[in-house]
Amino acid sequence: MSMKSIADRMKELITILDKASSAYYQGKDEIISNFEYDRLYDELERLENESGIVLAGSPTTTVGYEVVSELPKERHGYDVLSLDKTKDVTVLESWLGDMKGVLSWKLDGLTVVVTYENGKLVKAVTRGNGEVGEVITANAKTFVNLPLSVPYTGRFVLRGEALIKYSDFEKINSEIENPDEKYKNPRNLCSGSVRQLDSSITAKRRVYFLVYSVLDSEVEFETISSQLDWVSKQGFEVVGHSIVDRNTLADEVALYTSRVSENDFPADGLVLAYDDIAYGKSLGRTAKFPRHSIAFKWEDETAETVLKEIEWSASRTGLINPVAVFEPVTLEGTTVSRASVHNISIVEQLRLGIGDRLLVYKANMIIPQIADNLTESGTLVIPDECPVCGGHLEIRQENGTKTLVCPNKYCLAKQIKTFTHFVSREAMNIDGLSEATIEKFIAKKIIKKRVDFYHLSDYRDIITEMEGFGEKSYNNLIRSVDDSRKVRIENFVYSLAIPGVGLSTARLICRKFDNNLDKAMNSGYDELVEIDGIGDVLAKEWVRYMSDENNRAEINDILKEIDIIIPKEEESSQNLLGITVVITGSLNMFSNRNELKKIIEQNGGKVTGSVTGNTDYLINNDVASGSSKNRKAHELGVKIISEADFVNEFGLV
Repeated sequence: MSMKSIADRMKELITILDKASSAYYQGKDEIISNFEYDRLYDELERLENESGIVLAGSPTTTVGYEVVSELPKERHGYDVLSLDKTKDVTVLESWLGDMKGVLSWKLDGLTVVVTYENGKLVKAVTRGNGEVGEVITANAKTFVNLPLSVPYTGRFVLRGEALIKYSDFEKINSEIENPDEKYKNPRNLCSGSVRQLDSSITAKRRVYFLVYSVLDSEVEFETISSQLDWVSKQGFEVVGHSIVDRNTLADEVALYTSRVSENDFPADGLVLAYDDIAYGKSLGRTAKFPRHSIAFKWEDETAETVLKEIEWSASRTGLINPVAVFEPVTLEGTTVSRASVHNISIVEQLRLGIGDRLLVYKANMIIPQIADNLTESGTLVIPDECPVCGGHLEIRQENGTKTLVCPNKYCLAKQIKTFTHFVSREAMNIDGLSEATIEKFIAKKIIKKRVDFYHLSDYRDIITEMEGFGEKSYNNLIRSVDDSRKVRIENFVYSLAIPGVGLSTARLICRKFDNNLDKAMNSGYDELVEIDGIGDVLAKEWVRYMSDENNRAEINDILKEIDIIIPKEEESSQNLLGITVVITGSLNMFSNRNELKKIIEQNGGKVTGSVTGNTDYLINNDVASGSSKNRKAHELGVKIISEADFVNEFGLV
């Protein structure tokens, strides 16, 4: 290669790596895999060594991310550098020589530097670009295990990693219905959580902090191991570590490697540091790396396989996500056959084609990824029709990343919320149908409209062959579908997802028309606004929905599959007629707020979510609390009453 060709390739590599690094550190979606990033980084480093040229802005000489948020910025008073790395244990042994070392997890989160004075946390700053970080003190005070006060009253500065556990990450993702809004990995979620402008959001994310070094202290230490012991006695949680020498190092690395799958804190390798602090400092540093420590990244276990197909999965945001389906292989002790390809840019970078030989691995030994395409046929045809609606697809480019999008606003995939609402507990109550499962059914053309849930038994063979389903899951699903065929009238009305019509509103409308569904469906605007709690907007939405021939036809189709149960009107005093109530806080006499709400409505009352001038009572067992609802009630002169006093005053039980 000529020097010009080398320089051009280096510029190209720097551009790719900078974009990928920005996505990595700022909590955005992946542009390239970690495997590919390391490969390109190693190529750039090799070209720099061979040519003697290092271009400005090269990631081999820069650290971390550029600070782009609105958080306050601060220049570090200490070196906050990254580490040189190897994947070879013999290199670690040679590096350690005859010295003792401290081997620890290389944690995969966000580096944070914390400062304590007079026994109190006074400052927390992210690593940022290694020179300037973001001040996140208020957010750090919400970390699950970070002490706000410590026994030692002198000044000291610690460096550690902010992390979100895999178990918490999975719990947070399980509560997000939209697959496109789910977080890609704990590192991205942690980065976004730690750098929030609102610390209450950070608090909800359960961020942990593990210390791995003392940057400054009035206490003098000779070894890193004694530093970590002292830090632990101050109440901090320190990174898992062990003392090693050249003879024990390989066995310890193997032991850590065997524990990766059971480690709840994300880690992407190990760190080896000289235990002798003075010796480590005497070695100095390069432009980017300190010489007192080195990182070890696991040599990813790879397997060769064959690409069988690309599944194009439509989502409710319109994105069409490519998923590689390949011949099953065993990696890190489990069988894998699928891996997300993320977007069109990665499809093109990998030059994919059906039948190509792929090299696959598990990122951090957990998430299946494509490492390389060994044949690079580049013959994969990007679809131009949506797999759900058949509409024309568009390739869009944003921030250098190409994505495939369905622009049809009527695409069934974009109506996933309607289907999810229909099967929800307070609607038709069909168990076993998550949003992700419904998306799969839509993709397989099993579900096109809501009545199709009652024809799932026609697709037994297809469903039992789907990932995550088997005979038992299928039977449970069909049993739940059959159980849902008997439904109370108000739950059915609620299931239709008419804008503004919640369960209590559905109950009011049904009562108005004597639980006669035909009367309710054919009701007019004037009749509806007579109902207390039904205003102009809601009445118009009801009439508009029921005037649509397609809606009426689908309702009639569903009614052929179900039996409407008319509830027996329970005797009630109606002594809450015209009374508006807000419920807040925990309850003692009722299992939940819905149970109390139902009794209030049966007695003619109305329950709303916020305190306004129309509210008559705020039920709160902590009558004297300083909550926002209590403060609002005081401002408006609304009576605050305990659950027991309210029940007794109106004779509800």
